[in-house]
Amino acid sequence: MITYNEKAKTWKLDTPHTSYICALADGKYLPHVYYGKSVSDTDLSYLTRTDEGPFVPSVNPAEKQGFLDVCPMEYPCSGTGDSREAAISIENEAGQEGLELTFRSFRIIDGKPALPGLPASFGEPCQTLVITMEDTILHIAVELFYTVFDDVDVLTRSTRIINEGEETLFLTRALSVSLDLPEAGGEEVLTFSGTWAREHRPVRTPAGPTAIVTKSLRGESGHDGQPFIGLLSENADYENGKVYGLHLVYSGDYFGSARVNPFASNRLALGINPDHFRWKLLPGADFQTPEAVLTYSDAGLGGMSRTLHDFYRRHLIRQRWAFENRPVLINNWEATYFDFNTEKLLSIAEEASKAGIDLLVVDDGWFGHDRSEPSGSLGDWFVNEQKLPGGVHYLSQKLHENNMKLGLWFEPEMVSENSDLYRAHPDWVLKLHGRQPARCRDQYVLDFSNPDAVNYIILSIEKILKSAPVAYLKWDMNRPLCDAGSAYLPVDQQGELWHRHVLGLYRIQETLLSDFPDLLIENCSSGGARFDPGMLYYSPQIWTSDDMDPIERAMINEGTELLYPVSAMGSHVCKERNDITGRRVPLATRVFSAMIGSFGYELDITELPAEEKTLLPGQIAFYEKVMRPLILFGDYYRLASLADNGRYDAVELVSKDRSEAIVFFLQGLAQPNAKSTLIRLQGLNPEVAYLLEKVDLGTDADSASHEKDFTDGPALGGLDGGRLHGDTLMGAGLHVEHVREDFWSTMIHLVKE
Repeated sequence: MITYNEKAKTWKLDTPHTSYICALADGKYLPHVYYGKSVSDTDLSYLTRTDEGPFVPSVNPAEKQGFLDVCPMEYPCSGTGDSREAAISIENEAGQEGLELTFRSFRIIDGKPALPGLPASFGEPCQTLVITMEDTILHIAVELFYTVFDDVDVLTRSTRIINEGEETLFLTRALSVSLDLPEAGGEEVLTFSGTWAREHRPVRTPAGPTAIVTKSLRGESGHDGQPFIGLLSENADYENGKVYGLHLVYSGDYFGSARVNPFASNRLALGINPDHFRWKLLPGADFQTPEAVLTYSDAGLGGMSRTLHDFYRRHLIRQRWAFENRPVLINNWEATYFDFNTEKLLSIAEEASKAGIDLLVVDDGWFGHDRSEPSGSLGDWFVNEQKLPGGVHYLSQKLHENNMKLGLWFEPEMVSENSDLYRAHPDWVLKLHGRQPARCRDQYVLDFSNPDAVNYIILSIEKILKSAPVAYLKWDMNRPLCDAGSAYLPVDQQGELWHRHVLGLYRIQETLLSDFPDLLIENCSSGGARFDPGMLYYSPQIWTSDDMDPIERAMINEGTELLYPVSAMGSHVCKERNDITGRRVPLATRVFSAMIGSFGYELDITELPAEEKTLLPGQIAFYEKVMRPLILFGDYYRLASLADNGRYDAVELVSKDRSEAIVFFLQGLAQPNAKSTLIRLQGLNPEVAYLLEKVDLGTDADSASHEKDFTDGPALGGLDGGRLHGDTLMGAGLHVEHVREDFWSTMIHLVKE
């Protein structure tokens, strides 16, 4: 997978369909040479253009700065000549910034070293190239790690920076990856935007000489972005075009940029945000950057998505849960909010058990002295037995009698002023000297750079987990970081707080999973504000958004599915009238929509009409038998985008052997005088005939007669129960009839004849 050409001084890294090449220039510099579709030759060093002006420094020492300013360095430095985006910057004891990295050595190893304290990809077989660069003035060594896997078109990169001198230095920038792509022209940069309840919206911006920047300053990836930056060829879509994607395995402040230089080369960069970063590097100490995931696709955005999905399922999600059936759950939050007791929870559990639901999640409100609203008790992680007599042990026993398991909600990073924890340890709260920290959701942030605070959280949660068989933990984070001052860190290490908070978070979740290996964690941050690859390492499913309205979720899901496997998306059936949008959506649409993800319910099941309750067992049985295998193992295709066309949404899941598929079609507002919609499927076997069947899981009583009276025609244009070949379905397509009902949807099940 990794080849070194001794004569040309080039390294070539090969995945099944891509190649990545870097080389030595002037015997000591390390420029990037090529990344893209697989190539046969190992010596592509001519692409560095070092035989052109300004030439290498040994040939033209008078223009060394000019060389550094155009050379496509693998890990560019600041302060010594390269005026483009730097990957590394170091301040010495004189307060000066600048370094120059030159080649020292390399090694190729089988497998992949772990990244201490950080989530990272894993799995065999893979190979890792480690190129060691150095600055002989500052006595800094920089190890560049490149790993390739033999089963997926992904390359990972990370960097270890070691202080080998006797001087204390300060890292002010340590990105994970820089990638120069030559001959840019007509490309677009892909980033993400959004806000609470409207997360993960893709944004395409023309590439050019003005830097396009994506970043977070919230201490988390945030509702308004993703730790991702991509470069697309002009007019690339889900099926066509060239796509480069860079994704950071990190859960804190990130920074990504793309900028075309005057010589038509686009430099992409991604890593920890330098705005909240200054790391004291003592003699002998080292710093490890998070891992970056790189992929290239010549099959458009869909090709990138399927590659990332496979990579994350095989090499990032813990294998205990990556391909294992996860419970269908019911969460009591939107059913009861804070207003519940043991009797109410057990009434929900009794009805849920009849339907075949596996697990009850007790959301916010079960702990502390008085958690009847958001202003109190965060940090006091003990059961409020006035609210839940007998505690979680009694509750779990009663659930077990109903063949159900127990899940609990926690928000460990936050603390309420009205809590025993705050009264005992006000110094554990992030605050700036002389300032009262800003509240958000009436709560403060714990200082996870302080090991005492981290240890307290570990001990508190583990005490609960040991008191009863808790199968699932929902980890929430309902506010961003600010007022980031630490009473624990010394003055010259305050710039480490933002990163140390993330390391503390990782330490807690790693400890919980080590001590409770069967525990299923679902991360959440006021919805999807920390949906990132770092969290995916600990949490095989993440709450996608607090907005469960299927129409909004169609657009939220589109952006999320672009990067993450469908199995990673927490997805629940909401109430008929959504609490966030106020929109009323038919039951069938709410169920179908929630099945595109890790399925569950979030409503008061005890108040459902009897006719709707009778439908639940069939919904769950269909999900478990048909949907779950396709979600855990299958390939994802986006057929249409409601966000783009404003009328309908369509996605397809196809089994790896192409013997089975599901198509989910969602109509927006019904239109007058409308014709049926043509959709062309993807990923099928063109030579095989498929049997087509409309999935019928029932609908709510009020709309059943409505659909019967006002449907223009059968949902599949007369093909329900018919057969068509894969090449016909992909080439000629399939008509889905227009139904005169807002937010109507259908599912089509295809099985190889």
